[in-house]
Amino acid sequence: MMRAMWSAAAGMNVQTTNMDTISNNLANINTTGFKKSRAEFQDLLYQTINTAGTNTSTSTTYPGNIQIGHGARLAAMVKEFTTGSLKNTNSQFDMAIEGSGFFRVTMPDGTFAYTRDGSFSLDQNGNIVNANGNPLDPQVTIPQDALSVTIATDGTISVTQPGQSTPQQVGQITISNFINPNGLNAMGHNLYQPTLASGDAIDGTPGLTGLGTIQQYFLEVSNVDMAEEMVNMIIGQRAYEANSKTIQTADSMLQLVAALKR
Repeated sequence: MMRAMWSAAAGMNVQTTNMDTISNNLANINTTGFKKSRAEFQDLLYQTINTAGTNTSTSTTYPGNIQIGHGARLAAMVKEFTTGSLKNTNSQFDMAIEGSGFFRVTMPDGTFAYTRDGSFSLDQNGNIVNANGNPLDPQVTIPQDALSVTIATDGTISVTQPGQSTPQQVGQITISNFINPNGLNAMGHNLYQPTLASGDAIDGTPGLTGLGTIQQYFLEVSNVDMAEEMVNMIIGQRAYEANSKTIQTADSMLQLVAALKR
């Protein structure tokens, strides 16, 4: 009965983590480029009473194991990098990656961070920067007298200037991918940093070597599905209730045992 209490308490603990994950997904349902998370769990240690194959006599063996588990624990928090829907914004510096890949931006300390959030704009020097002012890498500077800016699906940036009949190329956007995107470290602010688990960034031209293409005037919305998260929330709540009921039942059984001495 004590084992049942501890196992149920472990189950309540993982369902609390599950609910925290679902809540964060729902909180970011309108966050540009957000990727939902999924909590994955593992069973804990087992107490082995008998092992399959152990002799029960000179000619017979146990056909199966007799093992008692001790609950569950959090095993991993998986980011699902499926592409979200694209939303038209009519802003010429908004970009969405249709397919695999990340934009690369330069952080204040000179390191690189990666993002699926393509809501870019210009700073006072005409550089393309994200919402936090971090410049896109490779850095692209738009001339002040540019009449229009065109970003092709392969990342080529061209501008039309006064007195010119043909657009002039002023930059080239490259995007990056990782062997294991789930290994990326989420920094907040829609940014990720590579880790040993993710591997080094693999840079390339949009549309080539398995990388996605760039869509100007669009933003990628969150890939959170509200209906799916609500169903997961109900399932998590019922699992939490079932584990709490297990503790109540084990407590009632202990009360009966304690009452036997009377």
